[in-house]
Amino acid sequence: MGQPKVETSPKVSDEVKKTTCYMCACRCGINVHLTSGKVTYIEGNRDHPVNKGVLCAKGASGIMQVTAPSRLRAPLRRVGPRGSGAFEEITWDEALETAVSWLKPLREEAPEKLAFFTGRDQSQSFTGWWAQQFGTPNYAAHGGFCSVNMAAAGIYTIGGAFWEFGQPDWAHTKLFVLFGVAEDHDSNPIKIGIGRLKARGAKVIGVNPVRTGYNAVADEWVGITPGTDGLLILSLIHCLLQAGKIDLDYLARWTNAPLLVNGTEGPDKGLILKNAESQPFVIDKRTGMPAPWDGAGVQPDLGAVWQGHRTVFQHMAERYLSEEYAPEAVAGRCGVPAGRIRALAAELARVAFDEAFELPVEWTDFRGDRHEGMTGRPVSFHAMRGISAHSNGFQTARALHLLQILLGTVEVPGGYRLKPPYPKPVEAHPTPHFVAAPGKPLSGPHLGYVRGPENLALKEDGTPWRIDKGFTWENPFSAHGLMHMVIPNAHAGDPYKVDTLFLYMANMSWNSSMNSARVMEMLTDRGEDGEYVIPRIIYSDAYASEMVAYADLILPDTTYLERHDCISLLDRPISEPDAAGDAIRWPVVEPDRDVRGFQSVLLDLGVRLGLPGMVTEDGSAKFRDYADYIVNHIRRPGVGPLIGFRGADGTAEGRGEANPDQLARYIENGGFYQAHVPEGAAYMKPWNMAYQDWAVATSFYESPQPYLFSIWSEPMRKFQLAAEGHGFLQPPDHLRARLKVAMDPLPVWYPPFGEEAAEGYPVHAITQRPMAMYHSWGSQNAWLRQIHGKNYLYVPTAIWEGQGFAEGDYARVTSPNGQIVVPVAHMAALNPDTVWTWNAIGKRRGAWALDEGAAEANQGFLLNHLISEVLPGGGRVSNSDPVTGQAAWFDLRVRVERVGPREVAEPVFPVLPRVVPKGRGRA
Repeated sequence: MGQPKVETSPKVSDEVKKTTCYMCACRCGINVHLTSGKVTYIEGNRDHPVNKGVLCAKGASGIMQVTAPSRLRAPLRRVGPRGSGAFEEITWDEALETAVSWLKPLREEAPEKLAFFTGRDQSQSFTGWWAQQFGTPNYAAHGGFCSVNMAAAGIYTIGGAFWEFGQPDWAHTKLFVLFGVAEDHDSNPIKIGIGRLKARGAKVIGVNPVRTGYNAVADEWVGITPGTDGLLILSLIHCLLQAGKIDLDYLARWTNAPLLVNGTEGPDKGLILKNAESQPFVIDKRTGMPAPWDGAGVQPDLGAVWQGHRTVFQHMAERYLSEEYAPEAVAGRCGVPAGRIRALAAELARVAFDEAFELPVEWTDFRGDRHEGMTGRPVSFHAMRGISAHSNGFQTARALHLLQILLGTVEVPGGYRLKPPYPKPVEAHPTPHFVAAPGKPLSGPHLGYVRGPENLALKEDGTPWRIDKGFTWENPFSAHGLMHMVIPNAHAGDPYKVDTLFLYMANMSWNSSMNSARVMEMLTDRGEDGEYVIPRIIYSDAYASEMVAYADLILPDTTYLERHDCISLLDRPISEPDAAGDAIRWPVVEPDRDVRGFQSVLLDLGVRLGLPGMVTEDGSAKFRDYADYIVNHIRRPGVGPLIGFRGADGTAEGRGEANPDQLARYIENGGFYQAHVPEGAAYMKPWNMAYQDWAVATSFYESPQPYLFSIWSEPMRKFQLAAEGHGFLQPPDHLRARLKVAMDPLPVWYPPFGEEAAEGYPVHAITQRPMAMYHSWGSQNAWLRQIHGKNYLYVPTAIWEGQGFAEGDYARVTSPNGQIVVPVAHMAALNPDTVWTWNAIGKRRGAWALDEGAAEANQGFLLNHLISEVLPGGGRVSNSDPVTGQAAWFDLRVRVERVGPREVAEPVFPVLPRVVPKGRGRA
């Protein structure tokens, strides 16, 4: 008898459309399967350079975002008290006219009275441009709450960063060390990379208080005490210097280690010594005389002394050879035995130097010197929020970059490679612009990289221009702003009052704020006149998040499969080290609700407000919608949001006039474009002239910009000098001491702020994001909720046994700022002085269209309620890194006490009413 024929690959759809995922920061390529016009399945695009067909649970579950019951369905106007959820449904014309009636007087009279802040929207080059044209200085995205320590420390040190700016050389690295990496960001590329390493026997080491995710599959786990990563790294540097295991040639050629530090007492002490042409110089080994740092054939001398001035290298060696950085001196504080620190340093040295190799690639450096090959050092590092979300995170990130530099492992085969358009020196970035004038746009972008006190966003009287106090003496390098301080500062009227708070995808009444319960009070607080302290709130989101109930006007957004998006090199690229890449999203399905893509709504508002760049001379719309903007907007001559298929015939790359068929060409190509780095230019990018010339041609620079890695940071020293009393611009006296410490030009470690107030709170408390979720919109997803529907406070063995905890118990967790009662679980693979939980699982009852009995709303919780947004001691100094303003939410210290079995976590907030889909009613 014949066997029945089984169809092993049945057809799952009648149409497939290729676009870009939105479920995390990877921006993977996806194939969206549709049946009768409805999304029925999502899989990875095997042709996409980021994920190569791999798709995680988040990406596959995107179908549930498009069908989520929590989707907003029409514009809403508040008709009851804030927080009550009383709304009426209105038309888009009514909504936009209302917004214009609030915004137009502000633009004409005091544009700084608008505070426009966005969450993880992935279109910040556009939203920032809109705010610039409006003229408000008050714009930023969520980076100040998330990752600015990583980004800023990397830019100021190596011209790129961890996070999404680079990745290990997966093909050649033999030792991969992760510091503080959770598994929600960049997860598919890291998973693929770790798989490649494991397949060929390379070693993975995880340094993290918690052993989950990548750390769980690491060959070795170092369970460090939170906030001490920088101290551990500097101890490793101490060991390497003692052993002479550093790359002296790399330091001399490609870093500012051979530059001279001014040793003369006075206002220039500690700055890089300059010649008569105000240029730094080195001492040439061949002559013993000064020579241009970029001169042909120059051999910089790391050990030179010139007229009493010593090199950066000598200052660095003197500092880190001090016994205060010896493993025995730091072990107790780090929670890592001295012997293990020495063993880790020895392993780094062994792999970097004993297993070094040579790639036979000819190249020419910026000095004109020809090289027959490239030295490979197969040690690579990666780091994320775990080291970033501390008040010492900026200097910790700089310390890790210094460790890379000393081993010679940045931009070399086997090391850490930057992704185009990076690397870029600080000088290639703008400084912040902030001066507001009625009826006029800002003169440039809001966010940037300051070079000295003269770039601070301060008015003539010394008060801040920005509502978040970004780019002030309190947080000079706040390159991403301080989103977490917008509502507290606006409520306090410090530095001034705002009229309208405009938020996009920023869940500020819940998990995107510290001190969340108090923030909810700020949003509903009224003044003596009975009016709200923050008069107007406009909010845009695709879903009924906790923030919706606190807004006065809701502009409902589409989901990511229903709109155009641009993943631009002007913003956060999807590049790989061997190619510059960008991508689009496009409407693979049409909305079934009365919603509009937020970016198109912004353009509509811009036209109604008459904003420059958005209207023609006769006042009509310059762009039909966001899709038209993506194609036709020119940021500078020949440069637009997308680099691919430019020019009238679509053959130009990087630079070229607008191509009306550009989006169609992207769609034909799977939704992405890649511009491949030329052969011989893939490594040594900051110094490789083949790369520099290609970067100019591809629009990243206007002229070649080779540069030296910055071990000694002159911008930081300028702020330290000011704190010491030098210069015309001076900081407030109460900030001088911390500026002297935090703005050290060499990487330094200091205890996280608030430790003095932590007496009686012996336990560190941190959060991590799970691999299956990303920010709050993923944790309402019906499929993902089955993986992480409930979060526990994970407790180490000593605390579990000492408190007598049992399965099913709850704990009272108390900080200097508040108290919560939460479910607990035992975890042995955890730093003994640390507790932790998953972030953003806990929901407020009634939000996100979850049932009132949902585990997330009853057993779920946030640590945010325990974290103050300001430091103790008065003065309203933000609980942030003193350099960048990065929210220091990992500095939390708590006391943990058993309370026995419970059924509901505390605090318990009133239930948010559901959004009524049609007609007038209550949300």
